[in-house]
Amino acid sequence: MIFDAPFEISPIFQWNYNCTKPTVINSGGTSSGKTYSLLQMLILKGAEHPNQIITVAGQDMPNLKVGAIRDFETIINNSEFFNSFIQSSNKSDKVWTFHNGTKIEFKSYENEQDAKNGKRDYLFINEANGVSFEIYDQLQVRTSKQVFLDYNPTAPFWAHERLIGRDDVQLFISNFTHNPFLNDEIKRKILTFKHTDPEKWRVYGLGLTGKTEGVIFQNVKWISEFPKDIKRISYGMDFGFTNDPTTLIKCGVSDGELFAQRYIYEHGMTTKDIDNALKELEINTKDKIIADSADPKTIKELRLLGWNIRGCKKGADSIRHGIDAIKSYTKLNIVLCKYWKVEQISYIWGIDKKTSSPTNKPIDNYNHLWDALRYGEQGIRRKVLAKTSKR
Repeated sequence: MIFDAPFEISPIFQWNYNCTKPTVINSGGTSSGKTYSLLQMLILKGAEHPNQIITVAGQDMPNLKVGAIRDFETIINNSEFFNSFIQSSNKSDKVWTFHNGTKIEFKSYENEQDAKNGKRDYLFINEANGVSFEIYDQLQVRTSKQVFLDYNPTAPFWAHERLIGRDDVQLFISNFTHNPFLNDEIKRKILTFKHTDPEKWRVYGLGLTGKTEGVIFQNVKWISEFPKDIKRISYGMDFGFTNDPTTLIKCGVSDGELFAQRYIYEHGMTTKDIDNALKELEINTKDKIIADSADPKTIKELRLLGWNIRGCKKGADSIRHGIDAIKSYTKLNIVLCKYWKVEQISYIWGIDKKTSSPTNKPIDNYNHLWDALRYGEQGIRRKVLAKTSKR
C-alpha cells in the first residue's frame, strides 16, 4: 500500500488498488470478499480525484440489490471513513454522489445497444459470467481508466477466451483464506468441500476454474438479444410446479444457426398463470408452442384458452435424438440468462458407476430449459418437413 489505511484491508484490496493494468480480473471462490474489497477500493479511488464516474454493472438489478449494492451500503454505513466521502444518494436511480463531485452508479443493461449509453472513468462488472461479452465490450470501450471484473469460476466463459493471458490484463485468483473478515463457522463449511466434493472445493474453496468434462452443450455462444429478422421460429414449453419450474423458450433458425431465448422460468404456475404470462409476453396465439406431452391435461386447457399448443413427439431414446438435433446446427446461440447459464454448466452426461466414464444418457436434472428447447426445435423441424412434403 502507498498509505496507512484507517480501515482493515484485505490482500484483494491491495492487489487491485496497486494494479495499473487497464483490465483487472478477479476470479474468486465463495466468501473470498472480492466484491466487498473491490467496492472499498473504488470508493477510495473515487475520493482521490473529483468529478469521476464509477459504474458498477451486473446481470440485473435484483442481483445487484442483494449483492454489490448491499455490500456498498454496508461499507458506507459501518465506516465513518468511507461514509465521510458521501454527500448524497439517489436510491431510486442507484446513484451516490461524493463531496468532490464523483458519482458511483449501479446499473444493469438489457442488451448491447443499451450499453452504448454513457461514459465513465472506472467500470466494475460484478459477477461478470452473468453478463454477455457484447455488453462488456460496449461498456469497456467507453471506460477511460480501468475495468475491474469479478466472478465465481464455475466454468470458463468469455473472460477466459478473450481476456485472460493478454499483456494488458491482470488476473488475480482469490479464495476464502484472503478474507480477514470471515468467521470460523463459514470457513468450516467451506473446508468440508475438501473431503466431500472435490469439484466444489476446486471452485468454491480454492477459487480455481471449474471443469467442463461431461457437459452436454459445451459450445454455446451467449448473445445479448434474439435477432429480429428470424422468420422460422417456434416455442417450446416444459411443465413443472413445486420442485421443477415451468419453462418457455423461443427458438429460431437462420443460416444454419439455432437461436434461443428464455421467456418463462417459474415455479408454482397453474394453467391460468401460464395463460396470463403468455398474454403479458404478447405471444401470438397463432405461434406454435410444442410442449411436454407428458401433461396432456394442461395442454388441452391451454388449447381451450386459444393457444396453438401441441404435445411433443416422444419415442425410444428421444432425449438423445433431441440433443443430437440441437447439436446438428452449425452454431447454438442463446440470449444470456442466469438460469440457462446454470443449466449449461450443470446439464451433464450420466456416469457409469463401474467404469466412472460418461454414458450416452444425460442426468435428469438442470434440464428444464434444455427440454423446452428440444420441444421447440421439433416445431422448427416440423415446419421444414411440412414444406418439403408439399414440393
